[in-house]
Amino acid sequence: MRIYISVDMEGITGLVDANDVQPGGQDYERGRQMMAEDVNAAIRGAIAAGATHITVNDAHGPMRNLLPEALHPAARLIRGKPKNVGMLDGLTADHDAVICVGYHSRSGTLGVLSHSFMGHEIEDMWLDGRPVGEIGMAHATAAALGVPVAVLTGDDRACEEMTEWDASVTTVAVKYAHDRFAAELRPADEARTAIEKAVASSCVAPRGPSTASEPATLSVRWQSASVASALQGIPGVTATDFRTVQTQGALPSLYRQFGVWMRVAASMTNQPPYC
Repeated sequence: MRIYISVDMEGITGLVDANDVQPGGQDYERGRQMMAEDVNAAIRGAIAAGATHITVNDAHGPMRNLLPEALHPAARLIRGKPKNVGMLDGLTADHDAVICVGYHSRSGTLGVLSHSFMGHEIEDMWLDGRPVGEIGMAHATAAALGVPVAVLTGDDRACEEMTEWDASVTTVAVKYAHDRFAAELRPADEARTAIEKAVASSCVAPRGPSTASEPATLSVRWQSASVASALQGIPGVTATDFRTVQTQGALPSLYRQFGVWMRVAASMTNQPPYC
């Protein structure tokens, strides 16, 4: 059994503020430790489920948050950037399940540290007309490869968002949002036990059919009309208004192109992808 774990940071146990998740923040080093412990709980669960190969992708911000020496030795770590498929780099059709650890809800929701990929630069996103953020993009891309998302961990709003996309995914709420920077926290040991048990019991679902041949339409509304204008220089990208652009393509190639959009936006706004 081959398990793929994508790890974000905003939905990690105990973390509620930008200072917890951004390099240089006063509690960032503690946040890295908390991140490692949530991931290690998922790895232990994967081992209990029978995993023989575990890949962990550090998917947050600079993608150098997880310290290799803090990670369970059963896993291989993908660290650093750029990555062609960003938060899902290294995921292939050979994997049997995806685990999303520490994920957060999309832009515009009242979840802890909610946003969609680039902080305030992206206002809204839609996939085939459906509001989407990092959770929906991860689920749709994995589905295109025929790999099911088995478990997602994060705050309660992230869990609700995942359930809206696919009610069969097991979710673990490690905190309960009171606002974007406040939450009621589950005790750390309790949360990690719940993560481990959820992964151990859920990484047994049969693989789904690949949907990669089905074209999808991705639309993104940016804060900056200049970003939207620049992106129209990419073949296949069209505008629906001054700040919204869209394109069509099959996943996961569509996800890769979206990564190019973010790099263009980052070069124009001095705001790197946040994730």
